[in-house]
Amino acid sequence: MESSASLRNYFEERVLKQPEGFSFGLWTKNEGLVWLKPACLPEVMEQLWLKVPSRPLLMTHVGNDERSLGHGFVIYLLLHFPGDFTLTLGARGIEKSFPSLTLLCPALNWPEREVRDLLGLHPDGHPDPRPLVLHPGWTGGFYPLRKPCPETPASIGGECPGEALKEVSFNPQPLSFTEAEGEGTFEIPVGPVHAGIIEPGHFRFQTIGETVLHLDAQLFYTHKGIEKLLEGKDLEEGLKIVERVCGVCAVSHALAYCEAVEKLKGMEVPRWILGWRTVLAELERLYNHVGDIGNLCAGVGFALGNVNALQNKEQLQRLNHQLFGHRFLRGNITPGGVKKIPQGEERAYLQRRLAELEQDFEEWLPLILEHDGFRQRAITTGVLSKQSALDLGVTGPAARASGISQDWRERHAHLLYEELKVEPQVEQEGDVWSRLMVRVREVKQSFALLAELLEGDFLQDTVEQGGSALNGSEPFSPQPYSFAWGCAESPRGTDVIWLMLDDEGKIYRCRIRSASYANWAAVPLAVQGNIVPDFPLINKSFELCYSCCDR
Repeated sequence: MESSASLRNYFEERVLKQPEGFSFGLWTKNEGLVWLKPACLPEVMEQLWLKVPSRPLLMTHVGNDERSLGHGFVIYLLLHFPGDFTLTLGARGIEKSFPSLTLLCPALNWPEREVRDLLGLHPDGHPDPRPLVLHPGWTGGFYPLRKPCPETPASIGGECPGEALKEVSFNPQPLSFTEAEGEGTFEIPVGPVHAGIIEPGHFRFQTIGETVLHLDAQLFYTHKGIEKLLEGKDLEEGLKIVERVCGVCAVSHALAYCEAVEKLKGMEVPRWILGWRTVLAELERLYNHVGDIGNLCAGVGFALGNVNALQNKEQLQRLNHQLFGHRFLRGNITPGGVKKIPQGEERAYLQRRLAELEQDFEEWLPLILEHDGFRQRAITTGVLSKQSALDLGVTGPAARASGISQDWRERHAHLLYEELKVEPQVEQEGDVWSRLMVRVREVKQSFALLAELLEGDFLQDTVEQGGSALNGSEPFSPQPYSFAWGCAESPRGTDVIWLMLDDEGKIYRCRIRSASYANWAAVPLAVQGNIVPDFPLINKSFELCYSCCDR
């Protein structure tokens, strides 16, 4: 039950049995939408999650306040099936609660708790009652993603209908952690403030000696409320905000956002623009992966490996700034287009410098891969099993290092990756060394892809107009309150943007599912059974972002 036809047959059978429970929305060869009652969610998800030959990929989970549209609160589940078919399940008419799916699909643990925090909807049967995004101490009835009612101040978005909140306050309360019990057990608190420039996160270890029995990871200390900030913004303002969610994933977030916009507006993007977008995506992957390899060396105090990687990363970022105007490549992708394209000598220089930096990478890499001390620290350390990675919906290098052949560039070919025939780089052991080797092989792959793009005919139709690319066509305006999604394979995994516009063409709801958000829950599992001194190494092997998680 994986193809468009077989999935539709399944739902048609369900429609005949329960005509009030299901209805079809859009259905094409590659994408389907099914509306269903919230009570039907567990049964449908059990069929789709457990009884298909290949488990679908959970892309994102969206909670939306559509009471003003007559739909109540709505939950959207986006599932991608092998064979390039994406199914959206939409559950309308939610009032105060909805059936939790976390016990069936552990990857929904965080999204369901987030809906509880930000929309005030209770996931019935959820195993974890603790708040997630809103730390304990916020005013009762404060649900920032609810749309305001006439009697509710717009800045609050409180209960509707009901008594309006007069003010919002935050009086910090103790956080809840698993307690260490038994003779010889200890608790070790780390953070939220760290000795460095990283953003805050608290890690609570339960140990016997140095061995970690359990780890609680508490994030969202600097939650920025970006999804609320995006409401009412026009698409240009939205892009500026989305690509600033995370500095080092600016291209990936912008790509996912623009893909969603282009779907809504029916924009046909020229092949050569897709080519330059692919160049930008691989340049972002390169400097991130090289830097992450260096950070792994820093995690074990291997200074020589660290400084070699960091100088290589610095040269890549200087190249970004020189040719595209920004070290993080920010501001180059727009709906339907790209802004700055190297021409003539600049393009030749880009090719030449990438070849030089590839040679440099190959020269210092053996210092790491052949270092016995580093290998001993990395091999068999921080194992994330394939089953755990599947259950938690892990994505990116972390998933591929655990034997999951999942790379959005290959599974859902966007940009020019289909023509480039990208193959996922997969390791099987799921340890720190495997996550390192996935990045090493993807660095080599990115250098090869960039050389192929710049030397072939992928970019031959490039048009320059004042240093900017021409936008693609824009044949129509989107239907009010329609939605679309976009995805991009960032250096950390698949970033997903879900976008709905209002009747003025402004943002009604924008859900940002970053790869880091999907992967953080896997870190405590990988740490379990290891020793406390290996935590920095394990954590750096995932190299997750606080900023785009605390969005």
